[in-house]
Amino acid sequence: MTGFRATVVVSDPSRCPVADVSGGADESITSVTWSRAGADGTVVEEFSVGPDADAAEATEVELTPVQSNDREDVYRFEREESADCACELVEKTGTPVSSVRAQDGALFLSFNTLELEEIAEIVDELRNAFDGVVVEELTQDHEESSADPVIVDRDHLTARQREILETAHEMGYFDYPKGANATDVADELGVARSTFTEHLAAAQTKLMNAILEH
Repeated sequence: MTGFRATVVVSDPSRCPVADVSGGADESITSVTWSRAGADGTVVEEFSVGPDADAAEATEVELTPVQSNDREDVYRFEREESADCACELVEKTGTPVSSVRAQDGALFLSFNTLELEEIAEIVDELRNAFDGVVVEELTQDHEESSADPVIVDRDHLTARQREILETAHEMGYFDYPKGANATDVADELGVARSTFTEHLAAAQTKLMNAILEH
């Protein structure tokens, strides 16, 4: 059995306290957990951030301090289960989110699927709700006896889209940890961040369509 692992970036996750706090933090927020507190749909989330981040000032949501030490501060908050939460939107498709991190105000959602079509459907759902949604990473696990190589014609992409993909790759945008964020790549290209994410999303959509058609 083979499967896919995808990491999708939501550049503008509206009213997400974790993303808000990450905008002023010096490092990624990687410790994010949540659970449902009761039948009323209340969701409790926890996250940790470096002690120098002004978490309470970065978001309008009330944060409750849980723990503090020299390395990190842990906060907890409550929210209603809603469709304007990127994590909830993914999980309502039936695919659990395996990990969440936040960096520079953006959310990075990772999840596993058996079918590539499921990833495309999830990305479409996110793009209907949020701006600046791109697939940052897509990998496939192969059994040794069932390799399925796919050749993608680069002519599917415009010259501008190839330039944007190549620049982002060279600057480490797709690396983990990142060598450059969306703003860095946009500055290198001399375009607005929104223009970069739009071109990147269009290029990734073309590549995914080519793979699915194959």
